[in-house]
Amino acid sequence: MSVGLEKKATGGAGRRYRLDKPELLAPAGSLEKLKIAVHYGADAVYIGGQKYGLRSNAGNFSLEEMREGVEFASRYGAKVFVATNIYAHQEDLEGIEEYLRQLESVGISAIIAADPVIIETAQRAAPGLEVHLSTQQSTMNWQAVQFWKEEGLPRVVLAREATLAEIREMKDRVDIEIEAFIHGAMCSSVSGRCVLSNHFTDRDSNRGGCCQSCRWKYDLHEGGESVLEEGNNLFTMGSKDLCMIKHIPDLIEAGVDSFKIEGRMKSIHYVASVVNAYRQAIDSYMADPEQYVLDPAWAEEIGKAANRPLNTGFFYSTPGAEEHIYEPEEKPAPYDFAALVLDYDESTGIATIQQRSPFRPGMEIEFFGPGGRSFKQKLGELRDEEGNVLEVARHPLQTIKLHTEQPVRRLDLMRKRVL
Repeated sequence: MSVGLEKKATGGAGRRYRLDKPELLAPAGSLEKLKIAVHYGADAVYIGGQKYGLRSNAGNFSLEEMREGVEFASRYGAKVFVATNIYAHQEDLEGIEEYLRQLESVGISAIIAADPVIIETAQRAAPGLEVHLSTQQSTMNWQAVQFWKEEGLPRVVLAREATLAEIREMKDRVDIEIEAFIHGAMCSSVSGRCVLSNHFTDRDSNRGGCCQSCRWKYDLHEGGESVLEEGNNLFTMGSKDLCMIKHIPDLIEAGVDSFKIEGRMKSIHYVASVVNAYRQAIDSYMADPEQYVLDPAWAEEIGKAANRPLNTGFFYSTPGAEEHIYEPEEKPAPYDFAALVLDYDESTGIATIQQRSPFRPGMEIEFFGPGGRSFKQKLGELRDEEGNVLEVARHPLQTIKLHTEQPVRRLDLMRKRVL
């Protein structure tokens, strides 16, 4: 959506370009996560089908679930993209044309692809599908962006290693949509191209089987002897997570068209919290760029669901040794997802919720919803569907009724502090 705002680009010979409102693109590892992401403000979501994607362990979608997801998203004006981003072996390609036509028929807006065969097949067999170039292609220069534009692609998902300066130059030189990861897990390998998983477990990272071996715990040896003192934590080599919530103006003014959040394997609490924060920040900036001020509550909201140290990735400089996690991170997120709101009776102030982790009367909890709505209270009496009083809500997915001190809405979340 254009807001009619013009800014001077800092990376391209004084050129001026319009700054349209960027797309907020969220992960959806299941149908429930898709609905939460869209409800909390995502303009688009990306999902995996049961073939051709790089998250084989996610809750990947059947065609029927895709259809339901597209119908739900369309009610909010949102789009659904499907990751088909494997590097295909010959055996992987059987049935690809039929699969792509099926995606087109259920209303998928675009696929995210890396393999040239899948790209060409989609353009030929399912012309109604947009093809977005996957980050797996490691695109980091404007000449490569120009190449893919000439191949007919409307959007390039950049390598995580691309800098803001490089993005500005791409936007100055090539009329194409640029999508960039702005939040979530980073890979220790360049753009996810890793063979450690293949070597250790015979699970191919580039065909959807990554075992995340960079986050394993390792002993360190030199000359056959361990170099770790007894009792020391074992070594890991995972990267800190990316977080650009404090740098929204830089991303928008560089010309990033789609802000991508990583995390198809994350919980709906994580998806809701992160999408909620970035939605508010983007909308606040676009409403009044000159007066924009970062609200600390947005970063705090992300912190309630994040459980790894955060940094700004490659946007400003090449990360050094301090941007890796060398000791196992055992600390969980400070809040735990406790319940999902199913209904609310305004006349009685009684909410109907679905339990997701145990809670009991007297516990302080927090309800939150889209747009930054939130409040804390102590839980009072809990009742089950038959009206029986409960000492503790301990059964997964149990329907429970309780009084809330402020109104809540369907799909609001309830969380409890655990740290």
